[in-house]
Amino acid sequence: MKIAIMGFGTVGSGAYEVTKFASDIEVVKILDIVVRKGYEDIADKFTKDLNDITSDPEIELVIEAMGGVDTPRKFVLECLNAGKHVVTPNKNLISACFGELTETAKKNGVQLRFTPAAGGGIPWLYNLLRTKRCDEVTEVKGIVNGTCNYILDAMHDNGADFDEMLATAKELGYAEANPASDIEGTDTLRKTVISSNLAYGTVIKEEDVPCYGIDTIKACDVAYLKEKGLVPRLMMNSKLENGVVSAYVEPVAFKETSLEANVKTNNNLITLTGVNVGTLSFYGQGAGMMPTGQSVVQDVIDIKDGIDMYALAGGDADVKVDNESAVHRYYIRHDNMCEHIEPLIESYEEKDGIFYCISKPISVVEMHKMGNHRKEKGRDMFFAALDE
Repeated sequence: MKIAIMGFGTVGSGAYEVTKFASDIEVVKILDIVVRKGYEDIADKFTKDLNDITSDPEIELVIEAMGGVDTPRKFVLECLNAGKHVVTPNKNLISACFGELTETAKKNGVQLRFTPAAGGGIPWLYNLLRTKRCDEVTEVKGIVNGTCNYILDAMHDNGADFDEMLATAKELGYAEANPASDIEGTDTLRKTVISSNLAYGTVIKEEDVPCYGIDTIKACDVAYLKEKGLVPRLMMNSKLENGVVSAYVEPVAFKETSLEANVKTNNNLITLTGVNVGTLSFYGQGAGMMPTGQSVVQDVIDIKDGIDMYALAGGDADVKVDNESAVHRYYIRHDNMCEHIEPLIESYEEKDGIFYCISKPISVVEMHKMGNHRKEKGRDMFFAALDE
């Protein structure tokens, strides 16, 4: 099979390197502005013109590894409409344009595959769809952002503050120069949307999913939770019950003996629950040049071999999103026991003018509304659901 790669950065070049180990796959075109250093020997494969790919009848499949949404959307649609299969690890694109892209692929009789878009090198989406072949998936959840997990794990182990560990994560290459999508939870939100859509055969949108990240956590939060035998983790949460989906992203405080509490450094742990199979968890590196590149090429090989797992993805199920029924007790840290918060509190401790609280049961909608309101007002606050 002759293929092309659009975007030759970390993931695109990783996929290229992995194709060297795959039989009957040849990269014949690479769309990028410049020839990447170290690849001068294949400079003849590089092009700046998408038409060189879409008009070539010998190219059967295109890997999109450009990142972003607008330009990749345009290019992927052109490739699909030209009758090319597309494989992409681009979670931003798939989360934002899931319905449009899957429908375009179906209309043109080609496959759109995106196994690496959630879980990176972990075969998470592949096994989620494999489970659906003979089961009903009722829940997907997990730690799906390695940057956040590295920061939270290091804060717990070392007693360090958030800014210190974020700086270290940048130095180690775990965090981008602008880490907002990681620490504010947007990256996890997109993986929640993708995983939910595949799990339940529906199309939920990013705006349906409340999201609260770890950007307001402090060393005092981690220390307080540690005293109680609890460890914070940023979690993807999605559950189907009676035809209604609850889907949201928030920090969760786990007992220190739990699997989630013991996911170290930048690893991921992603879990599904099926009616027949019960609970299955997948652990490993959620990102990286070679792990993600390997996952991309696995999708390429499946298409070459005629395996259409993503025919199960669906997108037609009529599922309503409602997070009012998702109710937890929360750990809440804030600087002012105001009249809006006090009625919600079950117990609290005050230390040096800071209130460490355990709430009464609160809906996800109410808790996120309160947290985001205080964040917008510049008021100091962090919360984490209690895993009980």
